[in-house]
Amino acid sequence: MNVLVAFASRHGATRGIAERIAQTLEGKGLNVTLEPAGQADGVDSYDAFVIGSAAYMGQWLKEATRFVEQHRELLASRPVWLFSSGPIGTQTVDKEGRDVIEASRPTQFAAFAAAIAPRDKKVFFGAFDPDAEPIGLVEKLGSMFTRLPAVREAMPAGDFRDWPAIEAWAEGIAAELEARRPVAV
Repeated sequence: MNVLVAFASRHGATRGIAERIAQTLEGKGLNVTLEPAGQADGVDSYDAFVIGSAAYMGQWLKEATRFVEQHRELLASRPVWLFSSGPIGTQTVDKEGRDVIEASRPTQFAAFAAAIAPRDKKVFFGAFDPDAEPIGLVEKLGSMFTRLPAVREAMPAGDFRDWPAIEAWAEGIAAELEARRPVAV
């Protein structure tokens, strides 16, 4: 079974999640291709898809959104899993008492649920390096604020990706795909 793991990542944390998912799927005997969403082509040759993006201010990156929109009909006919990375820190509940993961669900998840009926939509904690070179105008403008103590407290630096949870999710995908594999006679 051929699986495409497509991702959109600005600073590399989401790429790292996609890489771990791809490695886990390969370890379960699947043929996996890992590609940035903006560069993936020949998608009709894949039997299943795992698509992920970093989320900023509740939105997926354009490359991942565009990928799903461009291939909507094909994706609706194949098994698809979506993931997002974004929340940082170790708190699972924010100051307003909201579940951090639920509050971090990108708006695209709801739209894509109706359009392509993904098998699952998962949000993972990401990583934040306040000293990373800003990418894009918004980050460049915002970089002066990330040095303020109040902002540093609200946006803790570090790698908060939960590798066991990511691997377990990918193992679940592999198990579902294995169950769908035709039995050889």
